[in-house]
Amino acid sequence: MKFDDLDKKMRVFETTYDHRVLPEIYMVARIDGRAFTRLTREIHKFNAPFDECFRDYMVATTKHLMNCGFSVIYGYTESDEISLLFHFEEKTFDRKTRKYISLLAAEASAKFSLLLGSLAAFDCRICELPNINLVCDYFRWRNEDAHRNALNSYCYWTLRKEGKTLTQATKALEKISVAEKNELLFARNINFNDVPNWQKRGIGLFWKAYEKKATNKLTGEATIAKRRAIHIELDLPMKDEYSSFIKNLVESSGKG
Repeated sequence: MKFDDLDKKMRVFETTYDHRVLPEIYMVARIDGRAFTRLTREIHKFNAPFDECFRDYMVATTKHLMNCGFSVIYGYTESDEISLLFHFEEKTFDRKTRKYISLLAAEASAKFSLLLGSLAAFDCRICELPNINLVCDYFRWRNEDAHRNALNSYCYWTLRKEGKTLTQATKALEKISVAEKNELLFARNINFNDVPNWQKRGIGLFWKAYEKKATNKLTGEATIAKRRAIHIELDLPMKDEYSSFIKNLVESSGKG
């Protein structure tokens, strides 16, 4: 069999089940760390419940993903996860999901591993959202998940540092309300309201325009050049205000 015929025959097995995201559908990628509890608690032993070095690695990885060949208008990271909102007209790789999933997981794994100095792995999934309201709901979901996880983490690690075992600390937090968790911390002189917002709400990254002094190469005259750079927001809003923030980002990118 000639190579061209063999190639045509075998390519079918690679591409038959290719899935493409339909036009006029918003795409969000969620990239999650694999076995990061062991990686960050046993192997590298980052500070608990939050570590600024780990935070900076996640922010740098998110920033890298926003610059690795896709049109991303918003990046969000909390804990060991990253969410990326693609531009409405993103068409890279003909919107094949396997390309986004494999490349984003690979890029995140490579970048974070370089920062960490040892192996780390991420997986990836693609959410297909048919309207802007669901885009807002998605990021609000992750934003509120960050708040819930932060409260649980503060309670858990406070108990662990008091000498309780993993099982004891976990059981102590079962079926207790948010108010009771806040009271648990307050009784130990920890006011959860005073916890930094990046720990409670996650971190947002988005493009911002700025002006820079430059020289016109043709005339030699001084001029102002317009550039854009990724802004890192450590003080995100919550609830309805956060939904409005996401909606404004989408609308300002050219599609509402």
